[in-house]
Amino acid sequence: MSFEGQKILPAVRSMKDFDKMLETSFEYGVFLDLHVGMLKSVFQYARQQNRKMFLHIDLIHGLSNDEYGTEYICQEVKPYGIISTKGNVIKKARQKGVYATQRMFVIDSSAMKRSIDLIYKTEPDYIEILPGVIPKIITEIREKTGKPIFAGGLIDTIEEVEAAIEAGATAITTSDRTLWKHFDKK
Repeated sequence: MSFEGQKILPAVRSMKDFDKMLETSFEYGVFLDLHVGMLKSVFQYARQQNRKMFLHIDLIHGLSNDEYGTEYICQEVKPYGIISTKGNVIKKARQKGVYATQRMFVIDSSAMKRSIDLIYKTEPDYIEILPGVIPKIITEIREKTGKPIFAGGLIDTIEEVEAAIEAGATAITTSDRTLWKHFDKK
């Protein structure tokens, strides 16, 4: 999935950030750092605004990021997709028909091998690689898994966004509003 040419997936940490996203043409984004009590209303509002939002389930305050929490999120909140580092969360989201993104931290070759092994077991729809500023890693993981890649973390410049896309990333997750503005089609 190409997200209709959208290179940036705005990473939203607050309702103020979401309001800024609503001023853009971006249809897809990611919610971070939400309180469990806000989830239903925030996602209902996002749907009313025709936004398709992923939820970083590991960052929800007040909810365990396990398969039971995931089942609740998928049934009650109904996000467009979830993001998690946990294999059991990825599997449960896929069972519930929600797009699942396996987040992986590539700190060395051993961590990369473990993450790729987990990806083969969980079969996520997407992979998010952090840090996303290493094009050769994006290319290698894309080739080994065949999965669409999000690159995130430490991407600060237009050139880094373009390098990640050129290396095979489908989109870049970022909370940097300067990058949002540059890549917005409005």
